[in-house]
Amino acid sequence: MPTKMLQIPTADGQADAFAASPDGGGRHPGVLMYPDGFGIRPVLREMARELAGHGYYVLVPNLFYRHGPAPVIELPEHIGEAVRPTVFAQLMPLIEAHTIERVLSDADAYLRFLTAQPEASAGPVAVTGYCIGGLLATRTAAAHPGQVAALAAFHGPVGVDGPDSLSKLTAEVHFGHAESDLTPEALGELNLALDAAGVSYTSEIYPGTIHGFTMSDTDAFNPVALQLHWDRLMPLLGRTLTKS
Repeated sequence: MPTKMLQIPTADGQADAFAASPDGGGRHPGVLMYPDGFGIRPVLREMARELAGHGYYVLVPNLFYRHGPAPVIELPEHIGEAVRPTVFAQLMPLIEAHTIERVLSDADAYLRFLTAQPEASAGPVAVTGYCIGGLLATRTAAAHPGQVAALAAFHGPVGVDGPDSLSKLTAEVHFGHAESDLTPEALGELNLALDAAGVSYTSEIYPGTIHGFTMSDTDAFNPVALQLHWDRLMPLLGRTLTKS
């Protein structure tokens, strides 16, 4: 499967990114995949390759390129509970510096770059994201309603900007929440905001999960929930993106 590292021109420099596309060449629907806060690493590359194998051109940007190329901070092979405090102490200043203005400026650049790639077909795109990347995916979809046809976010703080932000969505949506992140009452409030937006959506708590359940290099990993994530994501993309 063809993969490569790319440089995305942005208003603030060059964002490094990982790209994966199907075997056999040709043009394929584009998917912008936002990683979690830990960034581009083997597990994200594998997830991008998995998605590309289903017929999509997948672009995974380094969210924190302003602070250096990925990996921006040194990561162990397994991000277990013992090392999480140290890792998060390094990550939080980067996350706090990643303002909404930066998010939206970068989103413009990422989508412009994605749709210009020779492997990407014309037409709408999908945006997916994990953890903080789920929030960035949601902000991107809300800011580009005519271009983003599908939005999927997993264990992400998708409601943090309030219901007005969700009102701008036109994409078909899937939100997969961790049990540890959202109470049933909070899920009901979020889904009421999606109802008010008038979008087609599914939004559910994945049973028996904690924050980060899709990531196999963390203690939060739940293989059953990861499969459920694929079972929700693939039909969503199939419905909303047109393959040549």
